[in-house]
Amino acid sequence: MDIIFIRELKVTTLIGIYEREKHVPQTLQLDLEIALPNSRACHSDDINDALDYAKVAQHIQNVLSEGHFSLVETLAEHIAQIILKDFNAPWVKVSVAKLQAIRNCKMVGISIERGCRNPQPEFAHNP
Repeated sequence: MDIIFIRELKVTTLIGIYEREKHVPQTLQLDLEIALPNSRACHSDDINDALDYAKVAQHIQNVLSEGHFSLVETLAEHIAQIILKDFNAPWVKVSVAKLQAIRNCKMVGISIERGCRNPQPEFAHNP
């Protein structure tokens, strides 16, 4: 399985349960691992056969800039579903971190995995 990764992507959104967090955008750090639906790009060297990680990053930023999430768990699930559905990925791992949310702590967050990491190969059946 081929996996594209995006590390330490900074995004800005409204997140949190406290009143101030509902009005003041915060910067989050995302780490993504995205399984590719196929390995065509390895052979074709054609961007049309690849997952364009710049488009993934921009799409996520656009979606997150439009809403508010109370929990990092909900935000991570939302991102995972975007990647599975909009980018046809069979599996994704999403890590979301709030930076300096707790005194004396660099970051806190969650990692989730969705989809099938090792899909069963399709075998031709010859009757």
